Amino acid sequence: MERFSMVLGTVELAASAKEAAMGEQIENLKRFQAGQDNINRKLDELIRRVGNLEAGQASIIQHIGHLAAADASQQLTADRLNERLDRIERHLELV
Repeated sequence: MERFSMVLGTVELAASAKEAAMGEQIENLKRFQAGQDNINRKLDELIRRVGNLEAGQASIIQHIGHLAAADASQQLTADRLNERLDRIERHLELV
């Protein structure tokens, strides 16, 4: 009977140690999950910020395109004015 009590005590001790180890593993998993959730929130924030940067970049590129078109239009106007001035000078024989 004494041997049975010793075996039972050993089994109970082993079960208790196993429960403690499992509890520790569960706590580790909870900490890991909390860290993972934090990483996911930060990743979502970075994805939103990159999206905003891309939208801003697209707006700047569009603005640059409009400026280039305006520059080309002004260059055409200047070229036409130079052509008119050349014709007027030739007509007046100033050249």
